[in-house]
Amino acid sequence: MKDGFVKVAAYSPAVTLADPAKNAAAVLDAMRRADKAGAKLLVLPELFLTGYTCADLFFQTKLLADAEAALGSVIAGSKGCSVLTLVGLPYAYGNRLYNCAAVVTDGRLLGLVPKSHIPDYREFYESRHFAPALPENVPVSVCGFDILLGTKQLFTMEEVPAFVLAVEICEDLWVSAPPSLRHAAAGATVICNLSASNELVGKDSYRRMLVQTSSARALCAYVYADAGEGESSTDLVFSGHNLICENGAVLAESKPFAQDSFTLSEIDCEKLALERVKMNTFADFASGGYARVTFSAGGVCETKLTRFVDRHPFVPADDGEKNDRCDRILEIQSRGLARRMQAAHAKSLVLGLSGGLDSCLALLVAVRACELLGRPMTDIHTVTMPCFGTTKRTKSNAETLSRTLGTTFSDIDIKEAVDIHFRDIGQNPETHDVTYENCQARERTQILMDLANKEGGLVVGTGDLSELALGFATYNGDHMSMYGVNASVPKTLVRHIVRRAAERYKAEGRDALSAALFDILATPVSPELLPPKDGVISQVTEQIVGPYELHDFFLYHMVRMGCRPRKIFRLALYAFAGEYDAKTIAAWLKMFVRRFFAQQFKRTCLPDGPKVGSVTLSPRSDFRMPSDASAEAFLAEVENIEKSLA
Repeated sequence: MKDGFVKVAAYSPAVTLADPAKNAAAVLDAMRRADKAGAKLLVLPELFLTGYTCADLFFQTKLLADAEAALGSVIAGSKGCSVLTLVGLPYAYGNRLYNCAAVVTDGRLLGLVPKSHIPDYREFYESRHFAPALPENVPVSVCGFDILLGTKQLFTMEEVPAFVLAVEICEDLWVSAPPSLRHAAAGATVICNLSASNELVGKDSYRRMLVQTSSARALCAYVYADAGEGESSTDLVFSGHNLICENGAVLAESKPFAQDSFTLSEIDCEKLALERVKMNTFADFASGGYARVTFSAGGVCETKLTRFVDRHPFVPADDGEKNDRCDRILEIQSRGLARRMQAAHAKSLVLGLSGGLDSCLALLVAVRACELLGRPMTDIHTVTMPCFGTTKRTKSNAETLSRTLGTTFSDIDIKEAVDIHFRDIGQNPETHDVTYENCQARERTQILMDLANKEGGLVVGTGDLSELALGFATYNGDHMSMYGVNASVPKTLVRHIVRRAAERYKAEGRDALSAALFDILATPVSPELLPPKDGVISQVTEQIVGPYELHDFFLYHMVRMGCRPRKIFRLALYAFAGEYDAKTIAAWLKMFVRRFFAQQFKRTCLPDGPKVGSVTLSPRSDFRMPSDASAEAFLAEVENIEKSLA
């Protein structure tokens, strides 16, 4: 439960129709299984203590009495088990019968939640037996416990206050205004659904979509347990299709008719609560009248993670989805640049072409922007500016890109200009320090800016999101442009967009262009500001700042998810198991945190650039941070991790 993770389970044990005592034993077996698996929540199907398909047997006094007695045995048998268990049963109150979920844990009955929407269409005829939930909670005494009967109940875990549970039952999910929206507005972060949804051709896909979208709309975790084996097959068949979703993502799922429907995963309550805090339009309608019931999960413990944590959160694993994302991002970038060209009445685009990944992507964006505007490729002025660190490989690739794409190309050697500048400021050319490097970057930017003035053009920025996060850019050098097309594209995704273009050009028979792009992909990422060794790049970026796949992971979880360093480390250790050890991850995380804070001043004055994904560091839109914010508390947390590993 540390870091807000709570393990939850949905399960469809075999039910014995009209035999609550046997079903109570199955519930206790399920609770023991969930407890052994480390789950703190177990959701069972609708009306499980009797079976959903009992039909007019629900009017039998014995069945109702046996169901309450079975609930009593479940409550008694749960003593010492801290798994919050939701089990369904019929319950008579007043002159009506209600389809309810009983909430049980550690020898206590916390409440009864009735079904709100009673279906009476096609294969369903529930209103023959059950009444819809009363509009308000009412006090009842059940199995010796004074509790509430009603839908306006929230069950909160003491150890994880962000775990706030509410209940829907089957049809409640399928209606146009589901109770989950009201529950979420009242504070529920976990919605549980006890269901008896029969199986039809294609219904599993629709059911999955409903649960996914419900979890996204209500910004919650949604745990869905479906009826399965043992229900009557007179007219219907049930498949035990269970789902655990979180904010639109499927965390775990049992396939329909699976041999074992036990479905287990971890929900991140801390993340859900923070997402709601950030979304100021969340739950902006009245949702009062809820009773809150607190329970203990038996103390704080470490939740072993089994859920999927993506190593590359910006890059889809599926090739088709990845290609679609690459195409869409390139189109967003290009249309943003095209609009800026129109607004600025730009006669041309000026672009520094290094032969590296970022400038390559910026050129592809410029080409597409000119296509959109019907402008010739000669309106793109590409400039290569070799200096002390430039290698033949990158310079050749830059020239090939420019030539094959038909842009206007210039080759301006800046060594002499930089040497003169060294002389003017008293810099020893043999001292390869930050001044040595940045003088080259600023000289290149000066040339691009002046050429843009001369040509009536715009300087297209090439720096990407990952570099901005680390501040790996020269202030007022490559940090500056007139429109930064790559500003919200992370390095791990830049590579795939360029690869997508290379494959497309190869398919079109443009072999020279494709070969150049593939060679750029194979070239180590480098600013090429230090002299090469034997003609080979000597300054490899990832040897200086660390692997970009780690930094992009850190960036996503820090900025998008708001995770503290301790949680980021835990997630990275889990996601990159077998690739990086704990000390390596901690060391690069420390560097990321240090640089992220120290380099904010560069991000505060970034040029305009299009947002393409859920993470951007633009000071005008998504991320506003004081340049003098202290990193000490964040770094101290990482240092404590390092001490624990020593």
